[in-house]
Amino acid sequence: MSAFPVEELRFDENGLIPAVVQDVTTLEVLMMGFMNRDALLRTANEGKVCFWSRSRQKFWLKGETSGMFLLTRGIRVNCENNSLLILAEPIGPTCHTGHESCYYREAQESEWCEIAPVITPPEELYARK
Repeated sequence: MSAFPVEELRFDENGLIPAVVQDVTTLEVLMMGFMNRDALLRTANEGKVCFWSRSRQKFWLKGETSGMFLLTRGIRVNCENNSLLILAEPIGPTCHTGHESCYYREAQESEWCEIAPVITPPEELYARK
C-alpha cells in the first residue's frame, strides 16, 4: 500500500483519528485506539496495527510487548473521513487483560459484568517475550 489516501482524512486538532479494530473473521470489535498520520501509514505499509499512544506520546505497535499482534487485513473510513475501521487478524487475545476483546464487560442493572472469559492470563501474555 505505498500510495495510501491519507490526505483525504480529517484528523483532529492533535493530529489524531480514532480507529476501531474489528476481527476480520468474526467481525467482533476488538479495541479502539488513536492513530496519527505516521501510525496509519505504518499500519497500512507494514501489515501490523500501530497506534499513537496519547499517554506515552509515542508509537505503539500492538503486540510489541506481548507478541499478540493485530495483522492488518483492511482499512476503511467512515462517510465523514474522521474515523477508521481496521480489519485485522488477531494473534492471540487483543486486550491486555487476556480477553479476546477489550469490550468484555456489559452493563447489567447497576454494574459492569464480565460476559467473556480470559483467553490467556495477563501474566502469561507478558512472560512470552
